Amino acid sequence: MSEQFCDVGRGITLCYETFGSPADPTALLVMGLGTQMVAWQEDFCRELAERGLHVVRFDNRDIGRSTHVNGAPPTVAQLLRRSRHAAHYTLGDMADDAAGLLRELDLAPTHVIGASMGGMIAQTLAARHPASVRSLVSIMSNTGSRRNGQPTLRVYPIFLRRPPRGRDRYIAHMERLFGVIGSRGLPQDIDDLRAIATASYDRDHDPQGPGRQLAAIIASGDRTAELRRITAPTLVVHGAADPLVAPSGGRATARAIPGAELMMIEGMGHDLPRAAWPALIDRIAAHALSADARADRRPSLLTRPPSLSGL
Repeated sequence: MSEQFCDVGRGITLCYETFGSPADPTALLVMGLGTQMVAWQEDFCRELAERGLHVVRFDNRDIGRSTHVNGAPPTVAQLLRRSRHAAHYTLGDMADDAAGLLRELDLAPTHVIGASMGGMIAQTLAARHPASVRSLVSIMSNTGSRRNGQPTLRVYPIFLRRPPRGRDRYIAHMERLFGVIGSRGLPQDIDDLRAIATASYDRDHDPQGPGRQLAAIIASGDRTAELRRITAPTLVVHGAADPLVAPSGGRATARAIPGAELMMIEGMGHDLPRAAWPALIDRIAAHALSADARADRRPSLLTRPPSLSGL
């Protein structure tokens, strides 16, 4: 389906696309820092749809064709100090955007699947809008604690460079970036990476949006206590070779969320390589099916026996 737009309130309009039948349970895909919805590749979305899910992917605020917020991004000094004063919004605001999309499209409750920063947004959505979330999958994300899930030292230099100007330079930059943070123990999908980078540049290349998103992560701080309030059935997925968000971030997330399951994928870095898709998509679909079965078994107010207290 072609791109559509939805006003979710507070001056934010989100660009989204759907795959599969609206009659099926919905899976909302939330992407990460500075990354557009096209990083949820169409083949990935269609495979989820073939397993009985109505898939919705969207651009977060400040990326792609969704609303870009006015305001300067944080400086390098502010990022190094982890200053919260540079933020124009928080992960909570981005979770409210997602909740607004579900509300306006009448899709809640839904299965929510988030990757990296998208995992943080999905976690926050599940904690603050529990009625909107039927199940949660948090992929290669963390709790916001500085004690776990931190990048390896070799990652920092590439993130502190100024973003390149021009289409070809941008594509080359993304190749270098995922050469550092991507999977090394699984085959890399260079053609897919170039296609995503090309589509992303053609859709939007605002160099300041990702900085504002990063400031939102910093301003949100350690969310461990909030994660303990999540009641949705949760699957935590993490690459065992992730250099950007260390595997300890996934383990800490699974510990924080009551009853969460942890799935570690050997050889996977901070990406979603096709080699990991069969196991990942099967597990996501099974998790959603299990959550739906649990929901169907819960007694409703209409089926409970009448009270005998007045007899």
